[in-house]
Amino acid sequence: MQTISIYAQLIIAISVAYVWIFRYDNIVKEFKQYGIPDLLRNIVGAAKIALSTLLVAGIWYPALVLLPALLMAGLMLCAQAAHIKVKNPWQKFVPSALLFILSLFVACVNWGVI
Repeated sequence: MQTISIYAQLIIAISVAYVWIFRYDNIVKEFKQYGIPDLLRNIVGAAKIALSTLLVAGIWYPALVLLPALLMAGLMLCAQAAHIKVKNPWQKFVPSALLFILSLFVACVNWGVI
């Protein structure tokens, strides 16, 4: 199960990096649609990138994984709420929902629940 958790950690980190670094223009549009200020958008982005970095470092230092995984799950839950708020189509919910599930899975594995 630990190996699957490591793959999940990498998937989360790569996904966050792709969206928040290479597709940042799309993030700007989405956050404007949600009515979220630029400062909060930048804080969320920095938090997601930092948490992703900790998830990758957690491959070698497993003690680092639990809290970042839980915080990432929380951020993904907030993303779901933002999609609900603006009544986005279900397709917009899928990426953050998958990352929410993966983050919870990683947290559970590292907590010893799974």
